[in-house]
Amino acid sequence: MSVEQPLWRALTAYRVLTMAYAVLLFVFTRDNFERPGVAVGYLAVMGVWTLATLPKVAGATACTKRFLIADLAIALTGILLTPFADVHAQSFDGPTLPSIWTAGSVLAYAIKGGWRWAAFASSLVAVANIIERGHPSRDTLHNVLLVWVASIAIGYVVEVARASERTLARALEIEAATRERERLARDIHDSVLQVLAMVQRRGTALGGEAAELGRMAGEQEVALRTLVAGGLTRTSHVSEDASLGAVVREVDEPDDPGGDGPADLRGLLAPHAGARVTFAEPGAPVLLPPAAARELAAAVGAALDNVRRHAGADARAWILVEDWPDEVIVTVRDDGPGIPEGRLAQAEGEGRLGVAQSIRGRLRDLGGTADLVSVPGQGTEVELKVPRAPRGPRGKAGT
Repeated sequence: MSVEQPLWRALTAYRVLTMAYAVLLFVFTRDNFERPGVAVGYLAVMGVWTLATLPKVAGATACTKRFLIADLAIALTGILLTPFADVHAQSFDGPTLPSIWTAGSVLAYAIKGGWRWAAFASSLVAVANIIERGHPSRDTLHNVLLVWVASIAIGYVVEVARASERTLARALEIEAATRERERLARDIHDSVLQVLAMVQRRGTALGGEAAELGRMAGEQEVALRTLVAGGLTRTSHVSEDASLGAVVREVDEPDDPGGDGPADLRGLLAPHAGARVTFAEPGAPVLLPPAAARELAAAVGAALDNVRRHAGADARAWILVEDWPDEVIVTVRDDGPGIPEGRLAQAEGEGRLGVAQSIRGRLRDLGGTADLVSVPGQGTEVELKVPRAPRGPRGKAGT
């Protein structure tokens, strides 16, 4: 909803209430009018106009310039007709025929066009009031100045609100675009970049024409990593090195027959278990929204790929799933040599964003966290936490 829409609703109510006030004011003071017919005729026109044009003040689109001009003309006419309906109106500071309904016309200018339009409309109203009074008193000048300042202030506030709304919309667009780029970067890292890295290694090992193919794959990998890193808004201070890359591996994910139903995280992580990967899970299903479960499983897969690449093919890994009422925690630990200090930051500077995007980026998009602890010589541990709506207590998995 537009930030100025409440102002239009308030203006609609103001016009109806002030129209009723002007009519009641005449009813209670009709004996003071020498020509009550003039007042009755004008108030009838003003009442019909107010009710008929309510849709015109429902929003900025419907409130056209033609309507604003006609509305202000009716207000100015009412002011100038006051001496004809009440010949003694100029001798005392009584209300004009439209009374405070006139301010509604000025406010419509302020909301529609900002403070400049408000200044124009309020200036015309001020001139009409001075002409109607003939010799304006201090109270008249005070009222004119009050309307002029108030309308300009409201117009300025509307302009600021519109600028803030545009800035917010632009910020949301940038955030959405950034998240989409990060998602694409994760997908590229988990597929294309890993294929290119594998081709480079295998080609170099085979030699001959395969070595040339590996060299070209390596060049394309560097170029693609640079492109991906340059298109991202850095939101993390760590990434991964080539030694923390990943081999390409397919994991069959069970179909979700319910579409929107919860998915059991255990079924997505079970294919990772093997001779060197121990999987510890709770005895009951670990249910998460399908998208969250897939992203968490993909982050676990990226962590295991790093174990294979960094710790070696003989390294052992452990996956522990803990199911808490308010969050799901998955811990991936290995017995490898650990990551040297500063290696992750160096890898990020080289455009290798596996840890930053494939792991931490995924968890950040889910509203969770990914903590990596690595001590040289003592292995690496990655703790992934995904929050969810609280439910009944569930026991955590044990090993």
